[in-house]
Formats: sequence, structure tokens, C-alpha cells
Amino acid sequence: MKVPPRLQPLVEDGLIDEVLYPLMSGKEADIFVVRCGGRTRCAKIYKEAYKRSFKKAATYTEGRKVRNSRRARAMEKGSSYGRKQQEETWQNAEVDALYRLARADVRVPEPLGCFDGVLLMELITDEEGDVAPRLADVTMSAEQALEDHAQLLRYVVRMLCAGLIHGDLSEFNILVDPDGPVIIDLPQAVDAAANNNARSMLLRDVRRVTDYYALFAPELATSRYGEEIWSLFEEGELTPEHTLTGFAAEDDTPADLDAVMLEIRAALQEEQERLQRLREADEDD
Repeated sequence: MKVPPRLQPLVEDGLIDEVLYPLMSGKEADIFVVRCGGRTRCAKIYKEAYKRSFKKAATYTEGRKVRNSRRARAMEKGSSYGRKQQEETWQNAEVDALYRLARADVRVPEPLGCFDGVLLMELITDEEGDVAPRLADVTMSAEQALEDHAQLLRYVVRMLCAGLIHGDLSEFNILVDPDGPVIIDLPQAVDAAANNNARSMLLRDVRRVTDYYALFAPELATSRYGEEIWSLFEEGELTPEHTLTGFAAEDDTPADLDAVMLEIRAALQEEQERLQRLREADEDD
């Protein structure tokens, strides 16, 4: 196939031997299957900011540290240099998260490096060597659902112990290979200690994936894993191999009605976005 312009420099530099075929085109990036040194890999081309549609990016990047003071000032001012640095920071966040989570024994694609807005990484495949399916495209027995859900929550716990929250976890950015779930799409990964929205994002991540697995194992529907994980984290008792129960103590403090309404509106918005993702997935098919 014709080499996309953004991949041409990597071909010329010998980082990519051949572009095989496009895998998908999303709101944040275009992904191609490529050959590198005789091995099949994945090339993720990040879209420029004005072409991206990721909502409320500032909510996710809150608390991220920029070591270079000149770069930080430029990003705050919104200069052309600052916007370029924001793009690099957004892209590098995924590379950094992938390395960090791999060290924490979380199953993510192995990163090979980010070059001018293109992330080269491992291609997750099924038993036949084809691209592994998304969790959203997988059906399973109740037993398998319970096993994979437990494994995925172990990854969520290890992520949190490593200081990160996915922030946009769902059945659409989890792949399933012969060894179970693999977490993908991490440019919006949240700093658990520095982001004021960390708790709500962790709870949302856990609820989303639990709701999907509950389609096959209904007993998961009433669990409170997210609340349990966050409570243990706040109390400093969460460890990477902590055994979860799915139960959490109810909060008996008086309800904040304004906060409740905000949660309701957020939940409605979340459902609308989920339905939109389903429609887009159907259109892609």
C-alpha cells in the first residue's frame, strides 16, 4: 500500500520496513500495521490537536509535571512553541505510561518508541496471529467473565499502586488475546495523586468494565470494586496483589445534593458517549 506521509520518514530512516495495512482510524489517532525488522508491529499516528476530538483534555492532564520551566511557561501562554510542546507532552504521556505499567506487571503493548508523533509498539494478536479483538467484540461464559474481570481489576490495582489511572477505560480500549485482557490507549492517563478528578475517574473506569463483564456474569452488577479500591488507596493499604472482595462500606455522611446532580448529569453524558461509541463502532464495521 502507499506509505502515509507521517510514516514516510520512519520508512526512510529504516524504523519501518513496510506498511502493511490500516488497522483503524479513531478520533485521536490513525493506526497502521507495519513490518519492522521482520516482525509485525503497530504504528499509531497521533492526530494534531485541532483534528482531535478528545473531550475535556485539561481534566486529564491536571497534575502532570513538566520538568522544563521554559516549556511549562510556553504551554501556559499558548504560544506556537507552547502548543507544540503540549502535543509532545500528550504523546509522550502514553509512551511513559506504557513503560511504567509494563514495569508494574500490567499487560499493555510493549512500546518501541515515539518518533515525530508516531508511536511504534507491539501488535496484540490472537492465536492465529491476527489482530486481537476488542473486549466489546468478545462473548464469554460466566466463568471466563469472572476470571478475566478479576485479572483486569488486578491490573487496575497495579496501575493505581504505580500512581496512574487509565481515565477512559472501557470495553473499547481493552484487547483480548489468548492470555486474557490487554489495556491500550493511554495518552490521557491520570496522575492518581495530583489530579482532583482521580477518584471519580477510577470509579468510572471500574464501573464501565464491570458493567460489561456483568453482561455474562450478572453477579458482578452489584459489586463495589471501585469504591473498595479507592478506599484502600486513600488509607494507604492498597498493594499490587491485594485480594479484593467487591464490597465497600457505605458512606453515611449527609448527601451533597449539588454533587449528586453533577454525578447524575455526568452519568447521562457518559451514557450518551457510550452509545455514540457503539454507533461509531457499528459504522466502522
